[in-house]
Amino acid sequence: MEKSLVIVESPSKAKTIHKYLGKNYKVEASMGHIRDLPKSQLGIDIEKNFEPKYITIRGKGPIIEKLKKEAKNASKIYLATDPDREGEAISWHLASLLNIDINEKCRIEFHEITKNAIQNAIKNPREINMNLVDAQQARRILDRLVGYNISPLLWKKIKRGLSAGRVQSVATRLICDREKEIEDFKPEEYWSISAYLYKEKKTQHFEAKFYGTKEGKVELKNEKDVNKVIDDLTDDYVVENVKTGTKKRNPSPPFITSTMQQEASKTLGFTAKKTMMIAQQLYEGVEIKGEGSLGLITYMRTDSTRVSDEAKKAAYEYILQKYGKEYANPNATYSKKGGNVQDAHEAIRPTYIDLDPERIKDSLKPDQYKLYKLIWSRFLASQMSPALYDTMNVDIVNKNYVFKASGSKVKFAGFMVVYTDDVESENEEKMLPMLNSGDFLKLKELKPEQHFTQPPARYTEATLIKELEEKGIGRPSTYAPIISTLLERGYVIKEKKNLKPTELGFIVTDVMKEFFPDIVDVKFTAQMEEQLDRIEEGIEKWCDVIDEFYNGFNDSLKVAEEQMKDIEIKDEETDIKCEFCGRNMVIKYGRYGKFLACPGFPECKNTKPLYEETGVTCPKCGGKIIIKKSKKGKVYYACENSSNCGTMFWDRPVAETCPKCGALLVEKYSKGRKIIKCSNCDYVK
Repeated sequence: MEKSLVIVESPSKAKTIHKYLGKNYKVEASMGHIRDLPKSQLGIDIEKNFEPKYITIRGKGPIIEKLKKEAKNASKIYLATDPDREGEAISWHLASLLNIDINEKCRIEFHEITKNAIQNAIKNPREINMNLVDAQQARRILDRLVGYNISPLLWKKIKRGLSAGRVQSVATRLICDREKEIEDFKPEEYWSISAYLYKEKKTQHFEAKFYGTKEGKVELKNEKDVNKVIDDLTDDYVVENVKTGTKKRNPSPPFITSTMQQEASKTLGFTAKKTMMIAQQLYEGVEIKGEGSLGLITYMRTDSTRVSDEAKKAAYEYILQKYGKEYANPNATYSKKGGNVQDAHEAIRPTYIDLDPERIKDSLKPDQYKLYKLIWSRFLASQMSPALYDTMNVDIVNKNYVFKASGSKVKFAGFMVVYTDDVESENEEKMLPMLNSGDFLKLKELKPEQHFTQPPARYTEATLIKELEEKGIGRPSTYAPIISTLLERGYVIKEKKNLKPTELGFIVTDVMKEFFPDIVDVKFTAQMEEQLDRIEEGIEKWCDVIDEFYNGFNDSLKVAEEQMKDIEIKDEETDIKCEFCGRNMVIKYGRYGKFLACPGFPECKNTKPLYEETGVTCPKCGGKIIIKKSKKGKVYYACENSSNCGTMFWDRPVAETCPKCGALLVEKYSKGRKIIKCSNCDYVK
């Protein structure tokens, strides 16, 4: 009996799907894309309406032959690639290679790998959506035109190995512009005054902050302003106004791609690339004891917070059973505002709400468990009741001066029994003592404090993704690759979690600003994304969009080829001698960050790692504790003489010893909070 053939991208996805389809179906994997533009040439015929020249990707020949053989013997072929532009394009290439008629209903689509979703998809095949294919093809051609035309120019004028991508160049500019803001920032002095007051017992004191006078807010710009206020104050602090109330705190919506990447970075320390890799595993299927291979989350590339009625109902029933009626919110709805939301998929959520993280922890790898728990908790919380706080806001007067104090206390935890931002909750959990208008208060301490305005913070992966999303640059599938490319090309380096531009990043950005201003213009790039969306919607033709872009771009290219001057980038010299030829080694940038190289290349090809110092001394031998990476890329901290002394930490050590056992203290992050603890015993600072 002939079987139906289902083609997906990966073996793990194939394994999970096969269990739901039974013996009449054969599921094979294409292992991702099978055709692409050639690497050795532009691969686009500009004279023929930008017609792309696709070739079989090297190494995919045997896979294609196998798929052709299986297709020949199949009664029906279903193309079950991912439900986005990229997946649609893979299906289109497969259809072309397997001689499937473009009008045949061969495409099946699902946003979660569950029995119902797969069987419903098989019952409802559709034609390949050429609008989606055209949108992906337009993005690919745009990126190729920019990359393959500008990059050789950068090689020639600046340095070999450079590249200029359409979206990565804008991201580099954002990081460089932020660094210039920081460099140009001029701090301004300002002061604050805190009065620590109590009613009866000193131990029940609370903080009230200076606001100004009864006429309005007063800014304290210097110590003279502060001393004038302090000298004028008396011992009489009187409560003038007391306002009590209830504040509602709503849960956050379920994750979309960008918020998942941001939260995983903040709470788990994951890079965007790592987050997407683990999310892909959870989506495609993980072996669960007693259950077989299960897809644990819905599709992870989405910008929609929409949740299906079935998922809402399942969550509602789970909350009723586990927490009670008062915690369930049957009317939980979320809508994401903005013109660039596709809403083609659901939010990222667990496929089976009853598979709570603790129940399947033993079947998951540690990082899979962490991310699944984050997704599961966030979704469940989004379907729960808001938290309620009792609040109190107080005005306290001293002569004509006004101090303000506020406090709050959880009245009803609501969704916070499942998921919350610990830092935010901690700030909100600070209630004032019972106070009434006319109460006299005593002063425990008056604390003036000098401050300076702070420059804007450097981007982290999380904040850069947020910025890209807010400005309409890139789409859910592109955030992680953008950041990876910037790091690999040496345009940006990571200092702790911060993204800092290198000299190379600044130079390339300045060149792009001068000769290709549109490519690094935020609004222009966002408009290009909107045009790609209109291609997907069938409003615009892809070749018209490319043609409009290329006319202006080609003019800029000609000017750059004529006017761009050679730029020499000098490597930073160190005092470390090359052990082979005696030259001072220089700092170079590679895909994994800085390293040392001999400037005598190619005669001398000596290179060695450049380790960052922590400023902490090894307690065993007195050597420097340096930052290293394991073969799997995990950061750890070791003595520079670790081969002899063996000192090593997974958490960053600090230059303090434990008062209990004398071992070094280390920094540990838990849910976004920094904790200083002992590396050897249970002491926590």
